[in-house]
Amino acid sequence: MRLARTLAAPAPGWVARADVVVVGSGIAGLTAALRLRRRVDRVLLVTKGRLASGSTVWAQGGIAAALDPDDSPAAHRADTLTAGVGLCDPTAVDVLVSEGPVRVRELVAAGARFDTDPDGRISLTREGGHGADRIAHAGGDATGAEISRALLAQLEAVRTDPGIEVIEHALVLDVLTAAPDADGRPGPACGVTLHVIGEGSRDGVGAALGRAVVLATGGIGQVYASSTNPAQATGDGLAAALRAGAAVADVEFVQFHPTVLWLGAGVKGQLPLVSEAVRGEGALLLDTDGVRFMPALHPMAELAPRDVVAHAIVRRMAETGADHVFLDARHLGPDFLRGRFPTIHERLLTEGIDLTTDLVPVAPAQHYHSGGVLTDLDGRTTVPGLYAAGEVACTGVHGANRLASNSLLEGVVFGHRAAERIARHVVGVPQRDAVDRPGEPALVAATVRPRVQRLAQSGPGVIRNAAALAGAAQGLAAIPTRADAVPGVVAAPQVAEWETTNLHQVAVLLTDAATRRTESRGGHFREDFPAADDAAWSRRLVGTLDPDGALRWRDGPLTSAGPFD
Repeated sequence: MRLARTLAAPAPGWVARADVVVVGSGIAGLTAALRLRRRVDRVLLVTKGRLASGSTVWAQGGIAAALDPDDSPAAHRADTLTAGVGLCDPTAVDVLVSEGPVRVRELVAAGARFDTDPDGRISLTREGGHGADRIAHAGGDATGAEISRALLAQLEAVRTDPGIEVIEHALVLDVLTAAPDADGRPGPACGVTLHVIGEGSRDGVGAALGRAVVLATGGIGQVYASSTNPAQATGDGLAAALRAGAAVADVEFVQFHPTVLWLGAGVKGQLPLVSEAVRGEGALLLDTDGVRFMPALHPMAELAPRDVVAHAIVRRMAETGADHVFLDARHLGPDFLRGRFPTIHERLLTEGIDLTTDLVPVAPAQHYHSGGVLTDLDGRTTVPGLYAAGEVACTGVHGANRLASNSLLEGVVFGHRAAERIARHVVGVPQRDAVDRPGEPALVAATVRPRVQRLAQSGPGVIRNAAALAGAAQGLAAIPTRADAVPGVVAAPQVAEWETTNLHQVAVLLTDAATRRTESRGGHFREDFPAADDAAWSRRLVGTLDPDGALRWRDGPLTSAGPFD
């Protein structure tokens, strides 16, 4: 099917201007905005909710970096490449693991208070896929919240600075682009359109113009019926970049967290996860008969990579006829569990579960998107002037499966690199004028959102096959994308419809990519093609929309060099 190149929306009623527009206030967006403010005259930071409402605050486990003298970037690199199952960009991984320790120490200098040992050194623990203790954590299991707090404190310190402006409660609609070049390649990004949701500093739809745009909008979790992602994770940045002509890659690789609290059939929205760090400290997985099953399936048992554990749980659930398994941490002791995992302990208590005395029912749910907008090592996309960092981006460091706690590290490392690149090259770049993109704009009725989620869950879900993917593709193609073309459909340009349109486009993208990759690898498991096929599929799928809105795919190299120059 064809996808629209723009969202249906009113013309902008106001205009804001800056050197750089940064969209998103998680670790990647805040890192980029704060770094840019030191180097350019004016930065505009746009965030969908409150400044502190991004996905970063929900990160429980920690941030991975080779900080221990007995550890090394080389060892971190090896574990990352293993988890990525042959599809990581080795150069990007080298950047991640070599620059990571420096960026973490900068977070400490910025005020982030990581948990420490009695000797004052940062406490380090281990999570699945890591061969060494290299996970720094804060507040036991509140690492993301502490990092976010520290970065926001820096931002608050410059809030009165006329060189940086923050617009909260703003949903970005489309990336504005200038005219294509003579060869038809996408024109440079020159800003975004956005809708301020009631409580922001401006009303309605406006345009934020800049000589560069950084997308740091987070993930796609709400495309699925169950996810650990916050409610605002509706794939807005991925869909907007695709509509603007940017290439996307590795989108079929979706990480399903193995141990998300099971709260019964039909539960929707953001679900609480039970961090991998709990298994890192020694918690065990048991089936509903009380049998521990992971040691027989992988040498690392409960600490195997997440895709391995998630698939093992799904298969065990099928074998036992259950809709969940259990996580058993009781043997670790109540004092340790309350001290190490205070947030998880308190959250479970609200559901009537005591981590210190009860078995915790868990099942896999969508957690992280390893693919995204294709970037180079400096965050550049294939659209000039458009950058991406954090979960919305595909830097190549995750390959087919993200290694635990590499996500916060990726955000801070590549948010920093994007800011440095922009600062070096934005000077002298003229502000371009936006042009309209061809084709009818899209608007999907908010009432079909549950249908989109069911189709994503049944098609490109945890376990995939050709029949289910074909059914999902057919169902998604049957959804009207122009409300005014269908009699009786009630829809108007507003937040719920715009989000649903983004979710629909992301679901189409996921389904098409998952259909094309006829093998199993990392976060992509095809039960009709259960083995990895290195001969055919040691490559990444790169997708773009052509001017008519048709999805086009090509084979892409695993290196970040080449297509951006």
